[in-house]
Amino acid sequence: MSKTKSSSDSAFDFSDSSSPLATQIASEHRRREALEARTVPAPEKTRYFTISNQKGGVGKTTTTVNLAAALAKGGLNVLVIDIDPQGNASTALGIEHHSEVDSIYDVLINDLPLSDVVATCPDLPTLQVAPATIHLAGAEIELVSLVAREQRLQRALDDYARTRQCEGLPRLDYVFIDCPPSLGLLTVNAFVAAREVLIPIQCEYYALEGLSQLLKNIEMIQKHLNSKLTVSTILLTMYDGRTKLAAQVANEVREHFPEQVLNAVIPRSVRISEAPSYQQTVITYDPNSTGALSYTEAAYEMAERGA
Repeated sequence: MSKTKSSSDSAFDFSDSSSPLATQIASEHRRREALEARTVPAPEKTRYFTISNQKGGVGKTTTTVNLAAALAKGGLNVLVIDIDPQGNASTALGIEHHSEVDSIYDVLINDLPLSDVVATCPDLPTLQVAPATIHLAGAEIELVSLVAREQRLQRALDDYARTRQCEGLPRLDYVFIDCPPSLGLLTVNAFVAAREVLIPIQCEYYALEGLSQLLKNIEMIQKHLNSKLTVSTILLTMYDGRTKLAAQVANEVREHFPEQVLNAVIPRSVRISEAPSYQQTVITYDPNSTGALSYTEAAYEMAERGA
C-alpha cells in the first residue's frame, strides 16, 4: 500500500537541497550575508567613469544607475551625469527632467554651473544627478560652433569639484556618465571627461558586434583628446544560466578581456526591468532580489579593484 501524503506536507520542500528553488534561496542568502560583511572602500581620488557601448539594448543605462545606487547605498558620494537625450537614467533615479528643468544641456551649451542643475536622488541622499532633457537632442549641432567643444563637460566637472570643496561638501567618490550609443559630440565629451570606460556586454548572440569599433573610437580619443582614458571594466549583463549560449559568450568575453571582466555577472531579471517604471533602481525597489544582489556585488568588486 502506498504511503498517503499528509496535509501538513508542503508542495515545496525547502529543506531539500536538491530542489532548484531551495538551492537558489540558499545561494542568495549566502551572497546577502557575504555582502553585509563587506565594506565598500572609498577610492583615493574621484573615479570618473563613462558607461559606453555603441550597441543598443545592452543594459548601459541600467548598469549606470544601479552601480551608482549600490555605491551610494554603501555610503559613498556619487554623481550621475545623464547626457542621453532620452533621459532614462534621470527617470530611473526619480529626478524631474521635463523641458522646463535646468539640465546638463544648460551646462554644456549655456555655461550654467553644474551645481545649479544637480538634484539629489530621493531614495539615496549621497547620490546626486545631473538630469537630461529633450533639449539635448539638438545639442550635437549646437556644440559644433562652441569653443573647446570637446572639453565642456570636463571643465564643468572640474568647476563642480572646486565648488563642493569651497562649500565644505565631501569629495565625490564616483562620477558615472551615461551617454548615447552613438559617437557624437555628447559621447566625445563623456570620453574626454572620464578616466575610465565601463563597457556592459550582454550575454547573447552578436555580443561582441560593434565592440571593435568602440575600442577604435576609444583609441582615437586617447590619441587626440584624453591620453588618460582606459577601458578598466567590462560587465556581463542579461546572463541566462539556463542557456549554453550565455555561458559560451561569457567565456569568449573573458578570454578576450581577462583583466577587465568582473567576476560578478548580471542575470536577466524581471525586477531589474520593473524598477524604472517606479522611478527607482532595483537596489531600492527590491534590495533582496537577485538583480540587486548582482549589481551590488559588481559595484563592490569594481570598488575593490580600484581601491
